[in-house]
Amino acid sequence: MAARKSDKRVEPSFGGSQDKDDFRLDADDRIIGNGRSTRRAQKADDEYDDLPPRKTRKQSDPSNDRDRSSRKASSNRGGDNGGFFAPLKRLVYWCVVLSIWAAIGIGGLVLYYGAQMPSASSWTIPDRPPNMKITATDGSVIANRGTTGGEALALEDMSPYLPQAVMSIEDRRFYSHFGVDPLGLARAFVNNLTGQPIQGGSTITQQLAKNLFLSPDRTFERKIQEVLLSFWLETKFTKDQILAMYLNRVYFGANAYGVEAASRRYFNKSARDVNLGEAATLAGLLKAPSRLSPARDPKAAEERAQVVLGTMREEGYITDSDLKTAMAQPPSNAKSSWNGAQHYAADMVVDEVKRLIGEPKVDVVVETTVDLRLEEAAEKALKDVLTKEGGKLNASQAALVS
Repeated sequence: MAARKSDKRVEPSFGGSQDKDDFRLDADDRIIGNGRSTRRAQKADDEYDDLPPRKTRKQSDPSNDRDRSSRKASSNRGGDNGGFFAPLKRLVYWCVVLSIWAAIGIGGLVLYYGAQMPSASSWTIPDRPPNMKITATDGSVIANRGTTGGEALALEDMSPYLPQAVMSIEDRRFYSHFGVDPLGLARAFVNNLTGQPIQGGSTITQQLAKNLFLSPDRTFERKIQEVLLSFWLETKFTKDQILAMYLNRVYFGANAYGVEAASRRYFNKSARDVNLGEAATLAGLLKAPSRLSPARDPKAAEERAQVVLGTMREEGYITDSDLKTAMAQPPSNAKSSWNGAQHYAADMVVDEVKRLIGEPKVDVVVETTVDLRLEEAAEKALKDVLTKEGGKLNASQAALVS
């Protein structure tokens, strides 16, 4: 089929003749366009005109609009910045987060250091070093020999002021805590931060654990082990047993371990017989045994004893009358641990005991035939002779063999 050579439109004639002058209009030449579309549009317009008028939104009160805008703005500010409590909420949130991580970290360290310790089933209380008590014919003590310097006493045999004084200054909640005192730790932490005298947070149980099992090194590992051992002590022994062990082993200075040795060292009497002021002095020594020793610095020892008396009053162990009486008493004079020739006799007794039974494994009481009254009278007579006749005899020393 031949292609068209022209794009000229050819009108169909439908079998009729076609006049070249025939003039026709197409759809593009019509002004109103397609008739059907026009009729549809007109019909739609007529239907739309028949509909009732659409209700318009009621105009709001300007004052209400302002109120709503104000509330919306306030709400937006609260949502954006969190309001007044936002900083507090953030602080609480981060405190909780840090506390959780701290607990996880501390728990891990406790498990790590605890795993390096021997099994708890193998833990035992080491024996207290034995003491040799040497007595005269009347039962009075000539001397104590041994590492501790004194015998162990039951809690009920001690002066009641001694445990009360120690608990009031060292561990006020001893009978209520479980080996570790969180309140005491918090109080010590706050006092140390505020510049008050440095305080430790260790309980009596912790101090006993340190004295029994650990070295004095100040390390985090030792502190964790101290806490674990304290828990073990609290589960194995009663509070009274723990307190008695502590009082019989703690160091009071001057090579005196335990209240009995300290009482005889500083006051030349048994721990059964110390009065309120003397008990306060001994309890005050625990902070710094050498610096606060009544033999070295009586004034410092007295000041510390008054602090202990104050804490005893706060805890209700003594009355106001007891406090005034104790503070009015002059400080006790510390006795020398080597005062009198009887100690030469004690050394001889120790040598003889070791020859007979070997090194003692438990506390030993050795009764002798030494009469201290006669010994003191003979010593006084000898000194008088030296004073009067020593120059004539060209003698400055003398000895008495009895």
